[in-house]
Amino acid sequence: MTDRALVEAALAQAHRAEWAYVVAATLRTVRDLDLAEECVQEAYTAALQSWRREGIPASPAAWLTTTARRRGIDAVRRDQTLKAKLPLLVEPHLTSPEGEADMEPRLQDETTVPDERLRLVFLCCHPALAVEAQVALTLRLVCGVDTVDIARAFLVPATTMAARITRAKKKITGSRIPFRLPSAAELPDRLDGVLGVVHLLFTTGYTAPTGSSVVRADLVDAALRLAETLRELLPDEPEVAGLLALLLAADARRAARTDEHGQLIQLRDQDPTRWDHLALRRAHQLVMAALPHPRAGRHTLQAAIACQHAVARDGRTTDWAQILGLYDALLQVWPSPVVALNRAVALAEIAGPAAALAEVRTLDQEGRLAGYHYLHAVEADLLHRLDRPAEARDAYQRARSLTDNAAEQRFLERQIAALE
Repeated sequence: MTDRALVEAALAQAHRAEWAYVVAATLRTVRDLDLAEECVQEAYTAALQSWRREGIPASPAAWLTTTARRRGIDAVRRDQTLKAKLPLLVEPHLTSPEGEADMEPRLQDETTVPDERLRLVFLCCHPALAVEAQVALTLRLVCGVDTVDIARAFLVPATTMAARITRAKKKITGSRIPFRLPSAAELPDRLDGVLGVVHLLFTTGYTAPTGSSVVRADLVDAALRLAETLRELLPDEPEVAGLLALLLAADARRAARTDEHGQLIQLRDQDPTRWDHLALRRAHQLVMAALPHPRAGRHTLQAAIACQHAVARDGRTTDWAQILGLYDALLQVWPSPVVALNRAVALAEIAGPAAALAEVRTLDQEGRLAGYHYLHAVEADLLHRLDRPAEARDAYQRARSLTDNAAEQRFLERQIAALE
């Protein structure tokens, strides 16, 4: 008998590293998302007993894939038998439309290939699905995150998130969305959606919308794994490199973002010796390789900004002129109000807080950032620098009322207390 703790550790590692492989391979066999996920969950459950009895296999992924697909094959055959015996009670079998040959069941035992993961990512991020459904499906099917945890991350009840995931699966089935990589003509638009979902997943974990901790490490790590997977499978796409660089550069500061009591520390006050400099060097290399490419876009430019912050020893030696220029370029390719807000922070270092405050107030009047607490936090900081404490206190209080993250609430409360 193998020690239970060893088996559980091996299963946890297989869950982190191989879940998407196993789901994708099973899906190609059964052509049903619910059935594929059910078979994979059963395979992981069976492994807990089998591996204790027979030992941990040399290739856990192959064992799990074979087990899940066999269960899927049995389920498909049972369904086919039932339909054959009750022909008047079921609809005729629908053949796959032209162009979906790779969705046909392949019942022979075959090993998974890396592209299976990428097919699954593109399936989850199909443009026919709403963005929130794309994120939820990616977390559930590609990352194996529990539905309850997905619901918690996006501040909705578990039943609501389960229904959202179910509707997305039904839409994929009902619309007969093919389980394949997009064509060369489809790739630019589809890839941008995939990268956007991975980035949204990362930002949701980087500063958790709720809870007592700043970071949801499980979501951050899931996004990093997806970015690494995309880089592995699409090594010539500059925006894939840019996204990975952006995530690496941001996550490199994870240890320095809070003190020993879990209190939030602003970037300008962080201790650079606590940054992960290996990750920062890799991010810089990826950015330098991607920037000259004609298809370099918003993720690469954001990564370049993050790397500029990392080059500086502290906030006072940051090349703000270079960062402001990068934000100007970023606004050209991605005219987002959040980018404009971040640009205002850089502008304050070049033209002064009054000029930046005017732009922040304009953004507030436009209303596109209504409910975005960082808008009021930036406004408060600028007002404080302009020696307008009463207005700064009001802005900090507005920001405090708009966040549900306890660490951010404590940080804003300290800023208010300092003013008083």
